Amino acid sequence: MMKTLFDIAREIVIVGGQMSPYLLFGFIAAGFLYILAPSSWIQKHLGGKGIFPVIKSVLLGVPLPLCSCGVIAVTASIRKQGAGKAAATGFLIATPQTGVDSILATWGMLGPVMGIIRPVLALLTGITGGALVTLLDREEQAATQIVQGNAVPSAAKGKTSVKRAVGDAFYYGLVTLPADIARPLVVGILLAGMIAALLPAGLLTPFIGGGILAMLVMTIVGIPLYVCATASIPLALGFIHLGASPGAALAFLIAGPATNAATVATVWKVLGKKTTFIYLFTVAGGAILSGLFYDMLVNQSWVVNFAGDYHHEHSETTVGWFNAVAALLLALVVLNSLYGTRLRAWFSGRTHPAKTNGVKDTTALELAISGMTCGHCAGTVAQKLEAIAGVEEVSIDLPTGRARISGAVAQPETLLHAVEEAGYHALIVK
Repeated sequence: MMKTLFDIAREIVIVGGQMSPYLLFGFIAAGFLYILAPSSWIQKHLGGKGIFPVIKSVLLGVPLPLCSCGVIAVTASIRKQGAGKAAATGFLIATPQTGVDSILATWGMLGPVMGIIRPVLALLTGITGGALVTLLDREEQAATQIVQGNAVPSAAKGKTSVKRAVGDAFYYGLVTLPADIARPLVVGILLAGMIAALLPAGLLTPFIGGGILAMLVMTIVGIPLYVCATASIPLALGFIHLGASPGAALAFLIAGPATNAATVATVWKVLGKKTTFIYLFTVAGGAILSGLFYDMLVNQSWVVNFAGDYHHEHSETTVGWFNAVAALLLALVVLNSLYGTRLRAWFSGRTHPAKTNGVKDTTALELAISGMTCGHCAGTVAQKLEAIAGVEEVSIDLPTGRARISGAVAQPETLLHAVEEAGYHALIVK
């Protein structure tokens, strides 16, 4: 029993130690990318029809650190702000498959070939989905730019200093983003360690060892699951240990992050029935074809010489000091993002305050908001509310779905309209 527990712990440490340096660097890069390309900037550049807006939307989406829940709100928002169905569909398909953090982690855990081809395939599937919507969905309504009557430009509320922008980037990269993916990431690492320690290598080779059946199985497994691009990597490692071919693992890496049940329901509502079928067909077809192509590619001698043997179970049995330090730092980042506020409140002897995003708890109005599932969702809502004339401070408690707004808002209904524009529903409760 003790030996089994030791083997599980060792495999978990190995997987976590290997991922940690890439994740930490990716988190920081994602933070600066989030500041340099906020949702408002994305919305501004995705209007119009034709293939060019689709290409722009996909190019913008591939590096963004948005999970499959966070991308829903942004897609709904850019759609209402004037983006066509095709551009919104391409963005929705490509964005959750990758992100700068998952690209780096994929390179480190699954090799340079997978690290390069994963974002390339996200790009291609996104463009394909958008192009199919352009060709097949003739129900596209004229895109209109929605302008909020009493909204004020963010610049009117004061320019953000470089120091503040850097601080916001680090906060997003090391607090908000880790909090959004921490639980599925930890679960993925734990499962990968348990699979490697408890189950014999190659157990499922007859079923997922290659060929179209393997791709179909991994695609079917991945489509309904809620798993982010980064958390899917240790799960893919576990599948490879069980006998999945590299292409089958890639099919899961495409289908898992790109879709889940909640995303499908939202796409149906926001983009329509026909676009939903195109979206699912593109993701499923792209996963299967990409997996078959990748299995053929990795058997080429020049690929083997370039990438080395990344597509089999790792042979490492220990973790070096650098990876150990990185793993410790990553653990601290995850713990702080999830429990830092509670722990600091507990140590200071105060009652745990609601998460306020750094603003005072002086409340004039309180909204009950449904549909927010991650820190990016809360940030999108806060950004919309802060643009309303008269709003001074916004504080959002994500677990309860409550937003507290202080200031002098002439027409409280405009707050509800702003939340709706962000893709959520709200009621005034106070």
